[in-house]
Amino acid sequence: MMVFTGNANPKLAEEVVAHLNIGLGRATVGRFSDGEILVELLENVRGKDVFVLQSTCSPTNDNLMEVMVMVDALRRSSAGRITAAIPYFGYSRQDRRPRSARVAITAKVVANMLTSVGVNRVLTMDLHSDQMQGFFDIPVDNIYATPLLLSDLWQQNYENLVVVSPDVGGVVRARACAKQLNSDLAIIDKRRPKHNVAKVMNIIGDVADRTCVIMDDMVDTANTLCEAAAALKEQGAVKVVAYCTHPVLSGGAAERISDSALDELVVTNTIPLKAEAAACSKIRQLSSASLLAETIRRISREDSVSSLFMD
Repeated sequence: MMVFTGNANPKLAEEVVAHLNIGLGRATVGRFSDGEILVELLENVRGKDVFVLQSTCSPTNDNLMEVMVMVDALRRSSAGRITAAIPYFGYSRQDRRPRSARVAITAKVVANMLTSVGVNRVLTMDLHSDQMQGFFDIPVDNIYATPLLLSDLWQQNYENLVVVSPDVGGVVRARACAKQLNSDLAIIDKRRPKHNVAKVMNIIGDVADRTCVIMDDMVDTANTLCEAAAALKEQGAVKVVAYCTHPVLSGGAAERISDSALDELVVTNTIPLKAEAAACSKIRQLSSASLLAETIRRISREDSVSSLFMD
């Protein structure tokens, strides 16, 4: 087994291989003067079980292209099996044509690209929609950060807890967490007039005098979170914390969170925090390295991955 990485999140890759007790695969992942990506493998991979560990976060296109070029280099160097381990799968939100709009289903485009370049298997974490696994004609292991997030939540020992879904689409995830925590569930009904703009309309459930925990797969501009936190506080919530897997945190998200009614945002390190997010006192990051490492180990040994997440 070997693990290679690009420039998106080398710190996470180093943590993962430390858990696996192996060294990080040696490769040069650089740029020509015009921005073209150059990959050169610096060790033998013939017949090896190789994992390319890289989130396709910002800059999304560069990081995605690094994965593609590295996979091609591995395939041409006779790697035995190539698994694209993409903790945060960029373009996953573009997974359908809303109301038959004339748009691309870009998540499917990326799936086709990964398959065509020679990826044998995909490992990812908290896909934006589970059904996106059907875009691939190769095996996909979609693992969940829920055990990490719930473990931290239990340690906080919050009283009078209620789990909140930030929208109707996240009800399944929130309900599963509420079941694990043996707590009530609330739902926020929102209207989105345009992309990256959310307007909270109504709260379904009792949140007065309670600690509200918002569960979501990612936080991007944080408009939704901040609107939700304000609405929950207006309805009498004592405290509002959010647990999200992927800290995209684009634009002025960190400043928006800092100025909001949200008490704390807990995220994982599938995406490295930008400087302004790392400096925000309300944002706390957990490591997903141990979970990723155990999953990689099980895939390499042909052991069950789903048993990691069974109740």
